[in-house]
Amino acid sequence: MEKLKKELNVFDVFSIACGAMISSGIFILPGLAFGKTGPSVFLSYFFAGVIALIGVFSIAELTTAMPKAGGDYFYITRTLGPLIGTISGILSWIAISLKTAFAIFGIAGVIHYFTGWDIFAVGIIVTLFFVFLNSIGIGLASRIDVIIFIIMLLLIFVYIFFGITKVSISHFEPFTYNGTNAIFSTVGFVFVSYGGLVKVAALSEEMKNPQKTLPLALISSVIFIGFLYALVMFVVVGTLTPEKLSSSFTPIADSASKFLGEPGYLLMIIAAMLAFITTAIAGMMSASRYPLALSRDFLFPKITAYISKRFHTPLISIYITGALIIGALFLELEMLAKAASAIMMTTYLLSSLAVIILRESKIQNYRPTFRVPLYPYVPIFTILVFGFLIVDLGLQAVEISLFFVAFAFFVYFFYGRRTEKKEYALLHLVARITSKEITGDHLEDELKNILHERDNVVLDRFDHLLKSASILDVEGPMALKDFFSVVADELALDIHLSSEETYKLLEKREKIGSTGITPFVAIPHIIIPGTKTFHLMVVRCCGGIFFSKENPKIKAIFFLLGSKDERNFHLQALASTAQIVQGKMFERRWVDARNTNNLRDILLLGERKRFLA
Repeated sequence: MEKLKKELNVFDVFSIACGAMISSGIFILPGLAFGKTGPSVFLSYFFAGVIALIGVFSIAELTTAMPKAGGDYFYITRTLGPLIGTISGILSWIAISLKTAFAIFGIAGVIHYFTGWDIFAVGIIVTLFFVFLNSIGIGLASRIDVIIFIIMLLLIFVYIFFGITKVSISHFEPFTYNGTNAIFSTVGFVFVSYGGLVKVAALSEEMKNPQKTLPLALISSVIFIGFLYALVMFVVVGTLTPEKLSSSFTPIADSASKFLGEPGYLLMIIAAMLAFITTAIAGMMSASRYPLALSRDFLFPKITAYISKRFHTPLISIYITGALIIGALFLELEMLAKAASAIMMTTYLLSSLAVIILRESKIQNYRPTFRVPLYPYVPIFTILVFGFLIVDLGLQAVEISLFFVAFAFFVYFFYGRRTEKKEYALLHLVARITSKEITGDHLEDELKNILHERDNVVLDRFDHLLKSASILDVEGPMALKDFFSVVADELALDIHLSSEETYKLLEKREKIGSTGITPFVAIPHIIIPGTKTFHLMVVRCCGGIFFSKENPKIKAIFFLLGSKDERNFHLQALASTAQIVQGKMFERRWVDARNTNNLRDILLLGERKRFLA
C-alpha cells in the first residue's frame, strides 16, 4: 500500500492550524455574533479560545500516541469501536467540509464584489482549483499556505496597530445586550472559528516527528489565535457603530475604512481573501484524509483509499470531498456555522472521553508523548462544557447533527458492520473491570506498529532476536536452583544440549558472580558450544527469584547464550538489554503486563540505541 509522504514541520503545522482558524471566524461571523451578545462579543471569542485550548489537550495526547491519517476518527475508532468511529469520522469529514465551504463562500463573495460574477459559479470553480492543488501534493499546498498565512498575518497586524488607537470606549456601552449569559451562549456559535485545530490532527501521519511537532504546533496556535481574535474583535467593536456592525458581512474591512480610508478597506478585503484561501487549502487537505482512514478500516469502499503513486495523495478521497464541499455551498450561512460548530464540539467531547477510556484500560502500548494535565479533571470538565455548549446552540444545530449521525449510522449498518471486527480500548476497560478475557492482542500489536512508525524505528538484529525469543511467565517466589531447573529444560531444546549440561552452564556462570544487575533484573550471559549461534530467553517471575542476599526478588531475567564467534553481538545484546531495563516505566509495565505478548512488546518498544549494519 502506498504511504503518505511526511513533509510537514512545526512551522508548517502552526501555519496550517492558524490559517485554518483565521477566516470566516473574524471576517464574516463578527456581525452575526455581535447581534447575539453586543460589544462583549470579543470576550465570547476569547472564552471560546480558552475552551478550545482545554479541549485540544486531549487531541494532542491521542494524536501523539496514534499519528495516523484521519486524526480523531482513527483514535476514536480504536477507543470506542467501529460504530462510534464511523459516526465520528463522517461527522468530522462533514464538519471540516462545511467549514471549508464557509471559506470558499467568502472567496466567492470577494470575487463577486470586484467582478459581479455569480457567487455559486465562482464557488464551484474555486473548489475545483483547490481539489487540483491538493491532488498534486501536500508539500506544495502547505508551502503556498504558509506564504499566504504570513502575508495575511502582516495585514492583520497593520489593522490592529492603527485601529487600537481609534477605539471609542462609548461603543462598549451597554456591554451586553442580553446579560452575561449571552456572552457564554455566543461562545458555542463562534467556536467554529477554532475548527482548524481538528483539521491539524487529521494530517498527523504526514508530519515530521509528530510526537513533538503536533502538541507544540497545536497549543501554540490556539493561544496565539485566541489573543489575536480578542484583539481584532476589540478593534472592530470599538470602531464600528452597533448598527453598522450587526448588519455587516465584511466587518473588518468596514472597520478599517473608518481609520485607513479606502486603502484600508481594500487591504482588509485582500486579507480576508488570503484568510479564506488558507482555510480552504487546509480544509480540503485535512477533510480528504477522513474517507481515506475509513476506507483503510474497510468502513468505506476500498477505492477511497487509493493513493497516487506519483503525488502520494489520496486522489479519490480528495475528489469526493470536493463534491461534498460544492454541495455545502448551497446551504444557509448561519446554518453552516451552527452545524460545523456542533459537530466539532462533539469531536472534542469524544476525544476527552477517549483519553479517559484509554488511560483506564491500561493498554500498555498506548504511549503518547504529550499527556493531558490534571487528569482526570480536565477531560471531565471538557466533556461537561462541550455538552452544555452543544445543547445551548439550539434545536436546529442538534437536529442537523442528528441528521448526519443518522447518515453515518446508515453507512455503518449497510457497509461497515460487514467487515472484520476490530478490538478497541473500551473492551479492554470492560475486561479489566470484570476480570474476564474478552480481548486479544490485536490493538496492542497495532499500537506497537504505529509507535515504531512514529519514532522512525529501523529494526536491528536484536529486534529480530526479541521477536523469536522464548518468553516464560512463571509463578514465584522461587529458589535459584529450582528456577534454573525449569529454565534448563526449556533452553536445552534451543541450544542442543541436555538439560543437565544446560543446568551446569547456568550454575557455573552464577558462581563466577551474581548476574543480578539490579534488585529487579538479572542478565545471565553464557558462552555455548558451536558457531554462529545466539539465543535469548526472557522470564518474568512476579513472585521473585532469590539470586543473592542483595537481590532476593528478581522479577525480570534475560538469558543471553551465544557462541564465541558471536562475541560482538553478545556485547550489543547485553548493552541493548541494559538500556531497555533502565527505562523509567520498565518495572511497572513488566509487572502489569497481561501476557507474554505484552512482555515482548515492552522489550520491542523499549528505548535504546539500535546497532544497524
